[in-house]
Amino acid sequence: MKQQISRRCFLSCSVASSLAIADLTFYGNDNVGRQPANVVMLMSDEHNPRYSSVYGHPFLHTPNLERLASQGVVFENAYCPSPLCMPSRSAFMSGQRVHSIKCYSNCNVFPHDYMSYGEVLNQQGVHSVHLGKADVYRPASELGFSEVIHPGDRTPPGDTNISRAPLSIRSDAEKRSKGYGPTPDAWKHDRMLLDEALSWLKNQGRTCQRPFTLAINLHAPHFPHFATPDLWERCAEGADLPMYGPDQPSANHPYALDLRRHFQTDSFPEEDVRGLRRGYLACVLFIDEVVGALLDVLIETGLSENTVFIYTSDHGEMLGKFGMWWKCSLYEDSVRVPLIVAGPGFTPKQRVRVPVDLLDVQATLFAATQTKRPKDWVGTALQDLQSASSDRVVFSEYHGHGVRGSGYVIRRGNWKLIWCAEAPHLLFDLQEDPEELRDLSKDKKDVFRDLETCLFEICDPVKENKRASAYINSQLDAIAKAQVSV
Repeated sequence: MKQQISRRCFLSCSVASSLAIADLTFYGNDNVGRQPANVVMLMSDEHNPRYSSVYGHPFLHTPNLERLASQGVVFENAYCPSPLCMPSRSAFMSGQRVHSIKCYSNCNVFPHDYMSYGEVLNQQGVHSVHLGKADVYRPASELGFSEVIHPGDRTPPGDTNISRAPLSIRSDAEKRSKGYGPTPDAWKHDRMLLDEALSWLKNQGRTCQRPFTLAINLHAPHFPHFATPDLWERCAEGADLPMYGPDQPSANHPYALDLRRHFQTDSFPEEDVRGLRRGYLACVLFIDEVVGALLDVLIETGLSENTVFIYTSDHGEMLGKFGMWWKCSLYEDSVRVPLIVAGPGFTPKQRVRVPVDLLDVQATLFAATQTKRPKDWVGTALQDLQSASSDRVVFSEYHGHGVRGSGYVIRRGNWKLIWCAEAPHLLFDLQEDPEELRDLSKDKKDVFRDLETCLFEICDPVKENKRASAYINSQLDAIAKAQVSV
């Protein structure tokens, strides 16, 4: 079922948006003179880029991602704004840092009214389409897109297991550990969304008289890791154990121990660890098939020549490394995302090491469509970053469930700082230690100080930790009062 804004709501939103936009200062992009392009963006959920042949997995072959890479640019060091669904997607939607919009977790008891990129594009004559999972700061139908199809909104109050002190402990570990195996109806909802996307491109997209953006948001390879029997069989080799387990020093950092306790993952039997890892690979193969179907229909409809195609995800997946699962960690497997972009403005068969993030991806939509973006929004178009300095600073943050306090990432060059508000800080040389096994914060104090200075130029991490704690407590109070009133 398609859900669109009512005429009355649309008109009221349009008037409000026009007034808001009129008060903003915009900047253009460096591609003036180029014909405006369309954008098709596929955003999966929870895809660790290391689980694909494009990013060097030893045996998981993802031919359609390789096909996309051969046509465009692979960004080797792409990060999410925050390693959790709602904060990451809300930052992407609003063009703002997570701490600025106070979307700290998957709790949405308090809605927010920030402008969305779809609203700003729509106001400038771009047909902006959102299809599938939204999971942001307010319902998708209220975000001002030109068109919303099958929105996936989180029902308020969302996640209520957000207490940091005392640390909330979840009780569904056994259920989560059994979430894998072959089943004929795996990805049923995602397949429906793919069919809608293909149909839209063949019909509305082919005949659209103005530039369009189509954001397709799927659930896979997010847990549970059920898969169709054919793809499950293809991934038998994936039923392995993580190379680096809970005995590593990084697995025993206080924040890592918090997450293991919060999710009760130390109780996972070996059989389930192997099954979950095998199922995850099968889910990635499904996403690879989706990429192939979208590339094929762009050629079939004649849209491929003037369409930028983006594949990315909202965050990564630990998949048992250091005894940790899913996201919420600022280690690479959780905070990194795949990012492959092809089309006008992108050089085929190029690999870019400069660090980038999803806010840069959002800026790319404006550059491709030749539209203006609010000046105070964060991010630089990827079109302009293909030859940027590798010393560029990228920032990520986490304030959500499962840890005792906020954490922040500064990535510059080969160095990565994890600054923890309520635990020891960590420093890694990702060139020499890509698996983050050796903390160098005590050995490289000059590097630590330089990166810490970069962090304080973006935000005051102490202040933001206190602000996040106060806001989370206000959310918990509101939830408790609502439960009492019922």
